[in-house]
Amino acid sequence: MSESASSAGPARVLSTFDAACIVIGAIVGVGIFFSPGQVAALVESPTLALVAWSVGGVLALCGALAFAELGRRYVASGAQYQVLRDAWGPLPAFVFVFCNATAIQAGAIGIIAIICANNLGAALGYSGAHELSNVAKLIIASALILSLTLANVLGVKFGSTIQGFSVVSKILALVAVVAIAAWAKSSGKFDTPISEPPPNAMFGPLGVMAALVPAFFAYGGWQHALWIAGEVKSPEKTLPRAIIGGVVIVVIVYVSANWAYLTMLGHEETATSKSIAADAVARVFPGWGARGVAAAVTVSAFGVLNAQLLSGPRLIYGMARDGKFFAPFARLGPSGTPIAAILLLGLAGLDLLLIAGFDRVDKLTTGVVFIDGIFFALTAGALLKPGFIPEGHAPLPLARVAGGVFVLGELALLTGAMMNKDTYSAAWIGVVWIVLAGVLYMVRFRKPANQPSP
Repeated sequence: MSESASSAGPARVLSTFDAACIVIGAIVGVGIFFSPGQVAALVESPTLALVAWSVGGVLALCGALAFAELGRRYVASGAQYQVLRDAWGPLPAFVFVFCNATAIQAGAIGIIAIICANNLGAALGYSGAHELSNVAKLIIASALILSLTLANVLGVKFGSTIQGFSVVSKILALVAVVAIAAWAKSSGKFDTPISEPPPNAMFGPLGVMAALVPAFFAYGGWQHALWIAGEVKSPEKTLPRAIIGGVVIVVIVYVSANWAYLTMLGHEETATSKSIAADAVARVFPGWGARGVAAAVTVSAFGVLNAQLLSGPRLIYGMARDGKFFAPFARLGPSGTPIAAILLLGLAGLDLLLIAGFDRVDKLTTGVVFIDGIFFALTAGALLKPGFIPEGHAPLPLARVAGGVFVLGELALLTGAMMNKDTYSAAWIGVVWIVLAGVLYMVRFRKPANQPSP
């Protein structure tokens, strides 16, 4: 495989560390600083909350093993698109990339930029009566999107360097939260508050099953490694190491961080806190704890925002090279990056931010995010489809078993999510968008592709 950019594809310049940072950065976002309260609210005890996070981690590892096996065989840009195309046909593959680019990631870019701007203001001391105005936050969020779009246009190493910095920073921040909890506990600064189970907690195993939905959704993101497969050195070895290693690190960090939250706040307050990390640290360091956590959330959000703009455009590029999208998106710029695809994703996120504003971006995208789980299951399920892997090249038995467990887990989680009336109602947004994607494919891109990408 050529290490330089050419008509055959972009340069392979990303190391195992770079790829692992993309995996970790895409998974560890802002949710771990807020969402553990949802898990705690559904279970009867702190132990069961940690069980839910651990089981979610096992399911994530099963998915990582399945995707790592696929990463050994699909090594071009936008590899997840190619897996879906070869396993289930070009229509589902097109629908996935179209929904991902125009709604899932565009919406995520807008939401994450807002969160980053909000927490940047809080970290700088602009809170309460002195909080930044919405106009100022909108300017900051827009500037973040535009600057990271430009950075990723300039070259994949620019984007990966930013990603590496943000990942190291956010992991250190979470490790610091765990260290504070361990120090405070061992030094007798306080005892874990005694509290009753939350009023809506469910009985034993039922609570754990319900809590798996928010827990597992927080683990998503390892698929980003397949998206940038075309720019990874020795991808057959690098991608599996990055995916599995990255997910293992995230599982350890997530379980440890939740132990820290429960230790410093207790079960009841963990379940009701709106700013769980800030509240936990402020319990030990009330003076600067909230501002320190706001700074950590800012860096974490910045890293996730960069991950969207670093890896997401490679899906569009890979599909365009396959003749299933507009030709300009299949071209590389002077720096070896898919400029048109990066600009499309960055400007789509910016447009959604400006049109929807601060209050409605999440409502526009909630249903489409649900659809992402369907394509998770379809991608891992490719390993189970007879004839998908050529004779003599059967996947490793462990990967196939892990893929089966992951698909069953995804289907259970999707079923659980559909039982929630809020998620069910919002999912219709995703259904409408899928129909629109299907119509566009049938009208414009159904004709046979040109030479498929490798």
